[in-house]
Amino acid sequence: MTELVRWGILGTGGIAGMFVSDLRADGFVITAVGSRTKESADSFAQAWGIPNAHASYEDLVADPEVDIIYVSTPHPFHAENTKLALNAGKHVLVEKPFTLNAPEAKEIVSLAAHKKLVVLEAMWTRWLPHMVRIREIIAAGTIGEVRALIADHTQDLPKDREHRINNPALGGGALLDLGIYPISFAWDLFGKPARIQSAAAMTATGVDRQTSIIFSYNEGQQAVLYTQLDARGPNTASILGTKGRIDIESVWYTPVPFTVYDNAGDVLERFDEPVTTRGMQFQAWEAERLVVAGIISGDVLPPTESAAIMATLDEIRAQIGVKYPGE
Repeated sequence: MTELVRWGILGTGGIAGMFVSDLRADGFVITAVGSRTKESADSFAQAWGIPNAHASYEDLVADPEVDIIYVSTPHPFHAENTKLALNAGKHVLVEKPFTLNAPEAKEIVSLAAHKKLVVLEAMWTRWLPHMVRIREIIAAGTIGEVRALIADHTQDLPKDREHRINNPALGGGALLDLGIYPISFAWDLFGKPARIQSAAAMTATGVDRQTSIIFSYNEGQQAVLYTQLDARGPNTASILGTKGRIDIESVWYTPVPFTVYDNAGDVLERFDEPVTTRGMQFQAWEAERLVVAGIISGDVLPPTESAAIMATLDEIRAQIGVKYPGE
C-alpha cells in the first residue's frame, strides 16, 4: 500500500491466528490485539510478535496506533464488536457471516455510512485469484449465458454439544458457518434470488445439521447448494453455461485450480496459480485499498450486499425453523 494502514485484531481464536499468519507472510502492519482477558491477549501478542496487547476490546478500539479492526469473534458478537469499533472511529473487517441476522446487518451498514468508515465482510473467497479469474471468464462470455451453480460446503466437525458449531447461543449450525460460502457465491454470480426453497435436518441442540437450498431467479437461473456439519462431501463447485462449464476443484472456496470446458468436453482453460498461504491476505488488501482511497464500498462485496445476504440467510432459517436465543 502507498500509505501505512495499521491493524488491530479483536479476538484471539483460531481464525484470528490464521488471519494474522497470512498477513504476516505478506508484510502487513499489525500493531495491537485485544481479548477479554490479559492472559489471552498477551499470549497471542507474544506468539505473533504484536507490540500492543489489550485486556479488553474497549482498550483495543481506543488504541491510537490502530486504523482498522479485524473482528474475529463468534457470529452473535459481530454486530456488538463492529459497532464498538466504528463508534471509536475505526474501519472494520468483520468475519463472515456479517452478523447474526439482517436487522443487525442493516444497523451496521447505516452506522458505517454515517461515520464514513469501511465495514467489509471477511468473505475472503471473493478476492482469491481463482475467483477473480472466474469472474473475468464469465464476463467475457466464454461459457455463454450462466444458467446454474452447483456447490457444497460440508465438513466433519466436532460433535461436542458445547462447541460453537453445535451451540445455538453461539449462532451454531451448518448454514451460517459453512453454508454462507456457497450462498455468497450464488449471490456473486446471480444476485438476489427471486425464490428460495430449503430443507434441513437438525442436531440434538436445535441447530441445522444439514441444509439443502435451491435459489431460483427470474431469468431462469438456479443455484443448487448444500451444507452439512457432520459429514464431509466433495466440496466442489460447478458453474454451468450455455457454451460450457467451469469445474472448481476441492476445496473450491480456497485457492485451488479450476478447469473450463466447452460443451464437447474439450478444455478451454486450466487455471492453477499457487498461493502459498491460506489466502486471507487478499481480503485485507481490499480493505486497505478502500481505506487508502477514502471510499467505504467496493464493487466485489459492498456492505449493502452483505446485509442483503443476511436477509437471505434469515429467510432460509425461517423455512427450516432455526431461531437463535434473543431473536
